[in-house]
Amino acid sequence: MRKFDRVCATVDMDALRFNMESMRSNIDPKAKMMAVIKTDGYGHGAVEIAREIEDTDYLFGYAVAVEEEALELRKAGIKKPILILGYTFPDTYEILVENDVRLAVFREDQAEELSKAAVKLGKKVYFHLAVDTGMSRIGVQPDESSVELVKKMAKLPNVEMEGIFTHFAKADMTDKEPTEVQIEKFSSFIRLLKENGVEFKIHHCSNSAGLIRFNEADMDMVRAGVTLYGLWPSDEVERDIIPLKPLLALKSHIVYIKYTAPGVGVSYGGTYVTKENVRIATVPVGYGDGYPRSLSGKGYVLIHGKKAPILGRVCMDQFMVDVTDIPEAAEGDEVTLIGRDGDEEITMEELGDLSGRFNYELACDLGKRIPRIYLKRGKVVSVRDEYARCFQN
Repeated sequence: MRKFDRVCATVDMDALRFNMESMRSNIDPKAKMMAVIKTDGYGHGAVEIAREIEDTDYLFGYAVAVEEEALELRKAGIKKPILILGYTFPDTYEILVENDVRLAVFREDQAEELSKAAVKLGKKVYFHLAVDTGMSRIGVQPDESSVELVKKMAKLPNVEMEGIFTHFAKADMTDKEPTEVQIEKFSSFIRLLKENGVEFKIHHCSNSAGLIRFNEADMDMVRAGVTLYGLWPSDEVERDIIPLKPLLALKSHIVYIKYTAPGVGVSYGGTYVTKENVRIATVPVGYGDGYPRSLSGKGYVLIHGKKAPILGRVCMDQFMVDVTDIPEAAEGDEVTLIGRDGDEEITMEELGDLSGRFNYELACDLGKRIPRIYLKRGKVVSVRDEYARCFQN
């Protein structure tokens, strides 16, 4: 394994297991869990996350957003059910059916074409009916107007209407009433369909915030998303219901230290000008790696357990920090961009606040130039390095 001095992300698989069990302790014991690993497992590595938890008995399977994500998991040998939560395009139906991928369905033409693909292949396709109870995104309307459509779908050949689901719009907000309204709409629609002869094996609506705050919505399965990775759905979600541990830490190293006199501009545009003698360290990471440019002049890193503020603009591949008050800082020293160093910690939530973004976005934006190193009990168990082949003879 090559050294990753420029930058690397470590992913703690023990924390992943901890978060799974923590969430499990707060839901109905009969409810299954679906791990949401879209956008490459929120930047943590979908394949690696799935492989780690594949043997979990209460795990039904995985949720992704697009066709490529589902097929990547199958190519990697993942066997448990995979559900695509978004719309799937007709040119991919046959390969998805061939690979036993479950699909969210909410349009008649979509259901019919999927049925045709399943008949052609001599296989069964599993649908999860998407219901719009408040997101105004995708899904059938939860009322009489959708009953005939759903009945038609249920009668299509080689089709099993396995599941029905909706998605909460405001479960992570202090006011619980909007989510309670969504739960009631969803439950009422399930009852209406049952009265019309359509039943489902799996009912699911809770997302990460829902599984923490709305136990009445556990139903048959919950969808664990950002909480899987030890991140919080929002600042309004109570932190005292379940404990979570963040999986990811982001580290780099100082590559250069220089002394500057007063009146010297730092980085593009010279937006920061030194007012006194300043000791400046250069860190070889930038917005090209997904580190937010909006942290320019207001973020900080940790060096020797101390805060080093960012000076001037974050560049595409580098940024500068003030180490005047960290005299022991030297070229080659470790820099913590996300994670803990001594008694100090930088969380994705804090970076989100500082950068005007939010933790989901930060995690998903960490780029392929950043190797992921997977740890169990503090030891490296696997590495994902998109550029490893470039260093091979």
